[in-house]
Amino acid sequence: MAMVVLILLALLPFSALGSRSGPTAVQHHGHAGHGTPKHSSPPQPTTAELVRSTCNSTAYYDLCVSALGADPSSATADVRGLSTIAVSAAAANASGGAATAAALANGTATSSSNAQAAPATGATALLRTCAAKYGQARDALAAAGDSIAQQDYDFASVHVSAAAEYPQVCKALFRRLRSAQYPPELAAREETLRQLCSVALDIIARASNSSG
Repeated sequence: MAMVVLILLALLPFSALGSRSGPTAVQHHGHAGHGTPKHSSPPQPTTAELVRSTCNSTAYYDLCVSALGADPSSATADVRGLSTIAVSAAAANASGGAATAAALANGTATSSSNAQAAPATGATALLRTCAAKYGQARDALAAAGDSIAQQDYDFASVHVSAAAEYPQVCKALFRRLRSAQYPPELAAREETLRQLCSVALDIIARASNSSG
């Protein structure tokens, strides 16, 4: 009987014997974490980064950041929106200049003595002209905002440039009237408006380039 078993074992294929020698080998698959890493898309610039990069393209970085940051809508604005905010900041300055000039005119007219009546009258007239010029600057900036909304950046730039020029008429008139000094309040308003208009023009140019 033992001889018969040995003969049968000799006749069986070697592969059959191997298949019975142990469990089927388990295939090991690589862990998901060890696969090819997925490259995430580069992060989009945050609003603060957009404001900083936009203001870097202007001549007055600090003033730009301050003006844009003062408006809460800058948190969701694109470059065109930032140009609108810059124009609005300049318009607010022009409106304040008109109010300052009007207040100075009223103060000059009411506080002048009889001995100073003639020069005071001349200064009062100039101050009222200044108020009108700042009012024109404000209106020009409002028109610039409308042009930006229509993506008409060329006309927006024309309006902003005009707004920066209007207060200079006021200064020139005071220089011609030697009996009256150009009020420092208006001198400060004029300089700030000039810088704000410069910032607005630079951002409008960037918005125009990005829309092309």
